[in-house]
Amino acid sequence: MTGLGVAAVGLLLCFAGRLSIHLALLASGFALGWLLAGDLGASATVAVVVAACAAVVVWVLATFVFRAAMFVVGAVAGGVIGARLFELLEGAEGNAVLAILFAVAVAALVGLAAQRFHENAVIWACAFGGAGLVLSGLARAWPEALGFLQEPDTATGAVVSAAAWLLLGVLGWSVQRRLASRRSPARR
Repeated sequence: MTGLGVAAVGLLLCFAGRLSIHLALLASGFALGWLLAGDLGASATVAVVVAACAAVVVWVLATFVFRAAMFVVGAVAGGVIGARLFELLEGAEGNAVLAILFAVAVAALVGLAAQRFHENAVIWACAFGGAGLVLSGLARAWPEALGFLQEPDTATGAVVSAAAWLLLGVLGWSVQRRLASRRSPARR
C-alpha cells in the first residue's frame, strides 16, 4: 500500500515540516515528485522511485544553494499545492503539460513568499502541501472509497475534497505554529 506511505510523508510535512528544513525539503521533494509522476500516469512503483529521486535532488539543491533554501522549500511545497489545486480544478480530464505549468507557477509564487516572509510562509506551505499529499495518499490506498479526494469527478466530491484539504491544512498550520512558538519563546 504505497498510498499509506505517501500519506505518512504528507503527515510529517503537514504537522512537522518547519521543525526541520531537511525534513521539509525531503518531504516536499518527495511529494512533488509523487504528484507529478502520478499526473503523468506513472505506476505506483515508478511514482515512488521518481518521488525518492526528487526528494534527494531537492535536498542537494538546497544544500548547495543554502541562501535560497527558504525559496526552495517554499517552491517545492508550492509545487505540491499547485498540483493539488490543479487536481481539484481539472480532475481526471486535466492536461499533464498544463498541470506541470500550473504547478510551476504556484511553486514560484509560494517560493517567493517563503523567501520574503520566511517562517510564516514555510509553515503555511508545508501544512497545505502535506495536507494535499495526505489526501492523495489516502486516495491511492483506497481508490474505490476515497479516490475522489485526489481527482473528484462530481461537484460534491470536489467540495468535500477541498474542505478536507483546507481543514487538514489549517490543523497542520496550527500545530506547526504552536510547535514553532515553543521552540523560540522570544518571538511571542
